[in-house]
Amino acid sequence: MAESTTKLDSAALDPEEREILRAYEEGRLRTASGSSRQADRLLSAARETLRKDKRINIRLPSHDLVEIKRLAAREGVPYQTLISSILHRYATGELG
Repeated sequence: MAESTTKLDSAALDPEEREILRAYEEGRLRTASGSSRQADRLLSAARETLRKDKRINIRLPSHDLVEIKRLAAREGVPYQTLISSILHRYATGELG
């Protein structure tokens, strides 16, 4: 088994994630038609989302920050990225 797979196996994968990993390892995954166009759109959206050109400072209650850090660790992202994502989703109407 490959080293990267071993690292994934040690993570807590749910049954769906384990099946996706198994399909990948067995070479059963195929590129969907039109995926190049969709990949370009998603890449463009990701670049736009990740473009950070302003800095802010905010004060939070310590218990909120602890909870945000816990949630970010569970999601596998830095807590500042999680906060930025939440703010972006709220600003664009995804959260409300």
